[in-house]
Amino acid sequence: MTLKYVNESLTFDNIDIQELDQTIQTPYYLYSKNTIDKNVDEYISELKNINSLICYSVKANSNLSILSLFAKKNLGFDIVSGGELHRVIRAGGDSSKVVFSGVGKTDEEIEFALKNNIYCFNVESQGELSRIDAIASLLGVKANISLRVNPEIDANTHPYITTGLSENKFGISQNDVLSVFKMISNFKSLNICGIDYHIGSQIVDLDPFIDSANKVLLLINELEKEQIDLLHVDLGGGLGIGYNNELPISRGEYVRSVSEVFKDKNLKLIFEPGRSIVGNTGLLISQIIYIKEGDNKNFIILDAAMNDFMRPALYNAKHRIIPLIKTNTRSKKTYEFVGPICESTDKFLTKKKFQKLKEKDFIAICDVGAYGMSLSSNYNLRPKATELLIKNSKIQIIYKRQSLKDLI
Repeated sequence: MTLKYVNESLTFDNIDIQELDQTIQTPYYLYSKNTIDKNVDEYISELKNINSLICYSVKANSNLSILSLFAKKNLGFDIVSGGELHRVIRAGGDSSKVVFSGVGKTDEEIEFALKNNIYCFNVESQGELSRIDAIASLLGVKANISLRVNPEIDANTHPYITTGLSENKFGISQNDVLSVFKMISNFKSLNICGIDYHIGSQIVDLDPFIDSANKVLLLINELEKEQIDLLHVDLGGGLGIGYNNELPISRGEYVRSVSEVFKDKNLKLIFEPGRSIVGNTGLLISQIIYIKEGDNKNFIILDAAMNDFMRPALYNAKHRIIPLIKTNTRSKKTYEFVGPICESTDKFLTKKKFQKLKEKDFIAICDVGAYGMSLSSNYNLRPKATELLIKNSKIQIIYKRQSLKDLI
C-alpha cells in the first residue's frame, strides 16, 4: 500500500487525502486498485506453473466494482450465500469457477447455484448431501460436490475466526469423512470432485497450514485405496496480514509450502484468499467530532463507528490509526479512539503519546479492506459510508453513501 506523508500531508497512491475531505463526507472507505492488482498478480505469478484455481473469498469485500476487478483477471470465487453468487454474476464473474461453502445452504440457494452451473458445493454435513441430491434430481442435473473435512488443527488465531476444530460448526469430522465419502455412491445426482478444508482466518504462522495439508494428504491416500478418485483439493484461505506487529507469511512462501505437500498428486489446487488480497488495500477516513477528557479516561470521538467498521468491537482487533496531517507535537495523555454508537464496545484503539489532535481533524484507520464494509450495518440507523477506489490516479465512487431516505 503506497501510504506516505508528502509535506506532512498523508497521501495514498499519490492522492492527497486531505483534499478529498473537502468534497467527500466522512466516514468513507478509500481503496487502492494498484495494491489490489499487486496482491492478485503475486498469487497468479506463484501459481502459473501449478494446476490451480484462485477463488477469491467474496465475504472479505463484496463491492461490485472490486469483484469486477477479479472477474477481469479470470479469478474464481468462493461464496457462502445466494446473494454473493448473484453479485459475482452481476460483476461478470464466471459461475463455472465458483465454489459454494457454508454450513446452512437453503433449498433456494442450492437451486440457484445449480441453475447457474457452479463448479462445486463444499458440503459440510450428511444432511446437506441429501438435500443437494434431491434438488439436483428434481432439476435433472448432477451436482459436483466436495466434502469439507475438519482436520482438527489449531490455527492459533482469534477463537471467533478459527474453523478447523471439532468444537467449531464447520466441516465433517476427520474420523467420519471416509465413511461419508463411501456413502456418496448411494446418491444418484451427486458427483464427487474434491476434498476441502479451511482452518481459520488471520493466520500468521506457517505450521498450521502445513500440518493441515499433511493431514488431508493422508485422507486422500486412504480415499485412493478405496478407489475414490478426486479432481481437486481445496485448501481454503486464512493467510493473515500485518495489522500491527504481526510478521505475516508472504503469499509466495505460503503457496510454495502447501503446494509442495501435494506435489505427487495429480490434483488441481484451489486457493480461497480474501484478506490477503484486499486487507491492506483500504483506509477508513474519519473526522474527530469531540475530544472529551474525563477523570479516568480521555476520549477522541470520531464520526466513524462500529456500524462502519465492526472488527475492533467484534474481535478486539487492533488497527493502526494515523493523522492526515503530521506534526511533531505529542500529547502526554492516553486517549481512546471511539465512535458515537450507544455501545461501550464502540471503540477502535487506545494510544499513548499520540500526536496532539483537535476537533475537526481527520484520521485514517489502516488496513480495512477486508471485513470492513462487508461487516457494516445500519445499527443506530446510521447510513452506510461511501466507498471510493483510486484507479489510474483518479477517484471513482464505487458505493454511494446512503441517505436518510434510503433508511426508510
